[in-house]
Amino acid sequence: MKTIRKVYNTLLLPLCFSILLGACASGSNVVDKEVTSEITGSSDFEGVTGMADPSQPGDATGMTSSSEPVDAIHMSATADDASAGPSTDMKEAFYYTPVTEEIFSRIQGLSYKEDCIVPARDLRYVHILHKDIDGNTHEGEIICHKEIAEDLTEIFYELYLASYPIERVRLVDEYDADDEMSMRDNNSSCFNYRPIASGASLSKHALGAAIDINPLYNPYVRTRNGETTVQPETAVPYTDRSASFDYKLEEGDLCYTLFIEYGFEWGGAWRSLKDYQHFELPDARVEEIRAAGGY
Repeated sequence: MKTIRKVYNTLLLPLCFSILLGACASGSNVVDKEVTSEITGSSDFEGVTGMADPSQPGDATGMTSSSEPVDAIHMSATADDASAGPSTDMKEAFYYTPVTEEIFSRIQGLSYKEDCIVPARDLRYVHILHKDIDGNTHEGEIICHKEIAEDLTEIFYELYLASYPIERVRLVDEYDADDEMSMRDNNSSCFNYRPIASGASLSKHALGAAIDINPLYNPYVRTRNGETTVQPETAVPYTDRSASFDYKLEEGDLCYTLFIEYGFEWGGAWRSLKDYQHFELPDARVEEIRAAGGY
């Protein structure tokens, strides 16, 4: 059973459900607000300022209503907190919910374009904590396909516990959904309805099935007809993968290992080009989602 499930099970479920169940089973859910609401008949968000409440009725698109802005959440953690072991508040900062009306208003017309083929009800909002190279803790926000929401929540939880450095995790919409600008700012992001870098076909980012980690220091590099393309354009100094520098992602490190264990493919292993920042679901898994009506 995955680590985040064990932690959530051990510390929170006995407290919340002991009255109703008498004794809690050890194999329950991760920090998944959808399932928690279904079990208890109420919302885990009650009394928490600014959190979207997935127990509220949704509209025809599957989005839920929220009167509070999601960006009003303010969690705090320090390096000293982490050294003393994960606190309850810290663990609760790792969760995913359906895309509420409030969240959708932040991405509509930007990463979620008018012709987007992915229904909003199939996207999820993921909230995490992450640490930068100096050990400072930051909040992170991700939009992804529902099929990988739990995986991303658990992966980032493990990365946080290990103090794996990630500089920024913001919605690409904060950069007007401009992928180049987001990458130049070393922002790690997932969903953005756009084509692949080298053509017109849809990127797996457009499906919410791919994520880029520390992209400035782990660039996309392709050489064709003697001409090399680097994205972001400011990442040329980091194309030398034999060099040592902060935020470098490489085969065998914790980030690589976790994503591979969860069934993702790494763009740094591709032959025709290198996309060192990039993890995505394999084609076969994407086709399964498509066949099931995911988009």
